[in-house]
Amino acid sequence: MSDTFVTASPHWTWFIIPYFFVGGIAGGAYFLAAVLEWFGRPEDRPVIRTGYSLAFWGAVLSGLLLTLDLGRSLRFLNMLFQSDNFPHLMFKSFSPISFGAWALLLFGACAFVSWYAETGGTPAKLIAAVGGLLGFFVAGYTGVLLSVTNRPIWADSPWLGALFLASGASTGAAAIALFAPGRGATERSLRWVTTFDARALIVELLLLIVFLVSLGTVAKAWLSVWGLLLIVGVVGAGILWPLRLHLKPAGAGALRNPAVMVLLGGFLLRCVVLLASNSIEYHRVASVVAR
Repeated sequence: MSDTFVTASPHWTWFIIPYFFVGGIAGGAYFLAAVLEWFGRPEDRPVIRTGYSLAFWGAVLSGLLLTLDLGRSLRFLNMLFQSDNFPHLMFKSFSPISFGAWALLLFGACAFVSWYAETGGTPAKLIAAVGGLLGFFVAGYTGVLLSVTNRPIWADSPWLGALFLASGASTGAAAIALFAPGRGATERSLRWVTTFDARALIVELLLLIVFLVSLGTVAKAWLSVWGLLLIVGVVGAGILWPLRLHLKPAGAGALRNPAVMVLLGGFLLRCVVLLASNSIEYHRVASVVAR
């Protein structure tokens, strides 16, 4: 349990869960597309285009979800510009929220340029390099944002950002594998994406184990319906089952499609991490206060 006073749950709406989920997909998809932009072959172009498209529309949807969660659309603008001194910029180097808002905006700009451009080349590679780093940040910063709160579970482990980053990589690859065939992706390109996805799932599983172990006694909070959903939904259906399908495909159907199951697992991961903490109804005062 965090050794600070545990406050009430944040005043977030349900929009925050798909915001975390879509942002992870967008960041992971762009990062993979950027890697192929630099080191891929001409035949990888359909996969690259799919990754850029997912990143751009994911950034747009993320911004919309974040704005809806804030309740007032102008609040998002206030995270970028000083309300009483427009158009002076608003940036707080000590605030993860400020970092996140600007990263999402700049990432969306890179994603738009990459998506809009029809061909590659040196300029495309340079933009991909910048956007790839921003996508890397966007995919994991939501976990870091949670960890700097004083809510139980979120504040009790330094591994949440890394876990969300690995999940963003796996869900981004899964989304590309799901949509790239419709854009004419070759078998070789798809095999590279699915191989990356399988490796990302293994890293995600290892980080999830490290995350749970690092919680110490707070891990008892998972002895609940959220813990059951974590084991069955995230680990079983969202990681182990897709890994098995990558090794031995099991025919047609959504439940037999590893990409679909990875996306389901990524969404459930964010659900259980957010809702398990919010479901804890007791408070703990710091030991110095108790004495």
